Amino acid sequence: CGQGSDRIFEYALSSAFDVSTASYTSNSYNVQPNIYKAMAVQFNTDGTKMFVLDETGDDVNEFTLSVGFDIGPAFTFVDAFSVVSEEANPRGFTFNTDGTKMFVTGYTGDDINEYTLSSAFDVSTASFVDAFSVSSQDSQARCVKFNSDGTKMFVLGSVNDSIYEYTLSVGFDV
Repeated sequence: CGQGSDRIFEYALSSAFDVSTASYTSNSYNVQPNIYKAMAVQFNTDGTKMFVLDETGDDVNEFTLSVGFDIGPAFTFVDAFSVVSEEANPRGFTFNTDGTKMFVTGYTGDDINEYTLSSAFDVSTASFVDAFSVSSQDSQARCVKFNSDGTKMFVLGSVNDSIYEYTLSVGFDV
């Protein structure tokens, strides 16, 4: 996604997970008027839902795709979930493997905000649970990711240009 262009761009990889084999598919989608500063994009497991984090709107926007992981065909805005109460400058987000939890980070809170979703991959059902501060490592967290069972959390920090690794005693529970 491009913060400056407000577009989502699609690339195909001829070798799985090898970015050196990427080629632009000529598919791109302008996310305006819903989003004005696209910071991150995520998909549900089958690619029929796409989520875009908007820095200006301080929200996570949900879209449906008619073809999984393909932004070329039909593309529909569903709704948005505001994270401004917890993070007024969101930069990164992710879901747990089954889509029942969402995690958001950014520059203002210097923390990882955890939300539960009562319906998997449906941001309209999200509710705030807890936050974990990363300010002692970096004051400008940009991205958060987990290993497959959620017992390791990785946070990209901007101030120190570092990736921080955390161990969670309970998977996907900050």
